[in-house]
Amino acid sequence: MPGMHRDRVGRFGPRDPKKSGRVRLALQAGFAALLNGYAAGFAKGRIFTGASKGVCVPVLNCYSCPGALGACPIGSLQAVAGGRSKSVSFYVLGFLMLFGLVFGRLLCGFVCPFGFVQDLLAKIPVKRRKVPEKIDRPARFIKYAMLAGVLVLPALVSAAGGAASPYFCKFFCPAGTLEGGLPLLLADGRLRSLAGALLGWKAFVLLAVVLGSVFIPRFFCRYFCPLGAFYSLFSRFSLYQLKLNESACIGCGRCEAVCPMAVRVTAGKDDGECIRCGKCRDACPAGAICLGFERESGDVSADSGAGT
Repeated sequence: MPGMHRDRVGRFGPRDPKKSGRVRLALQAGFAALLNGYAAGFAKGRIFTGASKGVCVPVLNCYSCPGALGACPIGSLQAVAGGRSKSVSFYVLGFLMLFGLVFGRLLCGFVCPFGFVQDLLAKIPVKRRKVPEKIDRPARFIKYAMLAGVLVLPALVSAAGGAASPYFCKFFCPAGTLEGGLPLLLADGRLRSLAGALLGWKAFVLLAVVLGSVFIPRFFCRYFCPLGAFYSLFSRFSLYQLKLNESACIGCGRCEAVCPMAVRVTAGKDDGECIRCGKCRDACPAGAICLGFERESGDVSADSGAGT
């Protein structure tokens, strides 16, 4: 955009797309291992219960994953809203708002383990499907409905005197099934004997999301993730931004062709869907795209390489 220093663009970090992709996958794998570092849990089929489990992580990472060292924010929000206190977890909301205002959806692109899984699935060599815009754009509002359900449904059930459950986690979350349900079932034969119709439903949801992610990059992130919906509300105002130098853009469309979230990069406007992965920046032959922290109006600090 006008006023952005072009000599800042891509100064730091590799610009080769293949090398950038390898670096990003390595970072994602590292964060997945860090968030799920209790290796003994996988061997024993037991959930980690140490002190760090009382602290939320800023991404979708199942509490019931045997290796998880922290709590999932979506599960925590539902547990508090549906609990006896019938309250709102302002700690969790404030925690997520802080990350959203600073990083936007950068965490979705680099830190989220289930986002990492989807990126690996997208590497399977099949013909990708471009979702027609008349279907794609309305479908993206499903994740906001999911977010509303996470925030409101347990509270309504609890207020009515019922026993509220973490409904998203219990009936839908594919990340929970992959990270928590399947490892625990494989490690504990008693759990397998107790698994019923709910397991079949959760397995169906997981399979549908896996298949969707093979043909449509970031399928779950685009359409169903409530945490992604929450961060998208703050992403357009975040300190870490993607900027387009419109005067340098040659309109080739390569940036939009490689975007896993099908963001309209050349529109020069963040619609909240950008996960700051940096693929558009690496594909741009004119160096017209920059990722970094806002310093002043129209100026972005030197590209940090997070999109490498």
